[in-house]
Amino acid sequence: MTSADLLIDAFGRVQENVHGAVSDLTPDELAVQLDPGANSIAWLIWHLTRVQDDHIADVAGTEQVWTAAGWAERFALPFDDTATGYGDNPDAITQLGKVSAELLLGYYDAVHEQTIKYVSGLTDADLPRVVDTRWNPPVTLAVRLISVVDDDIQHSGQAAFIRGVLLRRR
Repeated sequence: MTSADLLIDAFGRVQENVHGAVSDLTPDELAVQLDPGANSIAWLIWHLTRVQDDHIADVAGTEQVWTAAGWAERFALPFDDTATGYGDNPDAITQLGKVSAELLLGYYDAVHEQTIKYVSGLTDADLPRVVDTRWNPPVTLAVRLISVVDDDIQHSGQAAFIRGVLLRRR
């Protein structure tokens, strides 16, 4: 198994988690906040997708799917096109509004496709490349990709938890 195979598998598991958390939920259910100011499923999935899109586009040297494929216009959010949800306050979470599962999954799947296209071409020799010098030590491609996978798994797990609560309430 190569590093590329491992990354493809990891991002494939994230895709399964995202679909499992979102599929067949209504826009109202996707927008539920279990407590005031808490993240909703819609916000968690939008955020993890935005971060993945941002980070993969950065290391790949490509435009983000968010803007390149018109997803920013489809979502029509009151945020700057560069927003990823990082550091959002509770008010920003509610501004995502009620979005459909199809919209969330459409954007996620487009980013997933771009991600797999990129990581499929990586070799072990690519992974030590420094991609961010703002940190000490500087961030390598390997660390950045694992960071994205970790963030995705955490947020998709949070979304799955909320889904479980909602389904028990039905």
